[in-house]
Amino acid sequence: MTETMTIGSLQCELHRKAIKNLHIAVLPPHGRVRVSAPEAMRDTAISAAVASRLVWIKRQQQKFLDQPRQSGRQMVGGEGHFLWGRSYRLKIVFTAGRAKVEAGKQYITLFVKADSTQQERMRLLENFYRRTLKQEISRILPRWQEKIAAPAAWGIKRMKTKWGSCNTESRRIWLNSELVKKPHDCLEYILVHELVHLLERHHNERFQTLMDTHLPNWRHTRDSLNGSVLSEEKWI
Repeated sequence: MTETMTIGSLQCELHRKAIKNLHIAVLPPHGRVRVSAPEAMRDTAISAAVASRLVWIKRQQQKFLDQPRQSGRQMVGGEGHFLWGRSYRLKIVFTAGRAKVEAGKQYITLFVKADSTQQERMRLLENFYRRTLKQEISRILPRWQEKIAAPAAWGIKRMKTKWGSCNTESRRIWLNSELVKKPHDCLEYILVHELVHLLERHHNERFQTLMDTHLPNWRHTRDSLNGSVLSEEKWI
């Protein structure tokens, strides 16, 4: 059950769960605050805990406000589009043949009909991104599931507030489709993060120890990912 709690000028989403400790998360893209608290914890204790972290919360929210953002996509030649952390210029080539996408050293080239619409070009590029991400996950997943744990299933979808998610009961993991635009190590970090959740549900000391064991540099990658360019109209 989700509640709303106001502490001074700060409004938080409050989730009561069967957990031992209170957790505070500041979520992109605009710094929404989510508090997960033990079911039996009193409101006064929750308020006091959040109030004690106000300086940290405001600092995290300011980081999101300071992040650079991509402008709206028009799908015309010369636009900048990201692939694996690099910015490519978009090139539009008109063709009477099959529509396709090719990524080179400097350009992402869309081969489209002359009368193709902005939406059709966007859909073509998004399908290319999805195929590329799926291929990369299929390549690196076997190595990591052998070391950590194997999911029952995995998938790709656009998410507004998370880079990945894990359902520990069904053992299914989801990865954000926008990860294809980030450096490879960001995808690897999120994949490892969700696989570790198959062993440890909570972000506790055991979870952090497992992350340290398998991916010692994960905190740096996490901070880099959270500080990367955001999409203006569709944040993942």
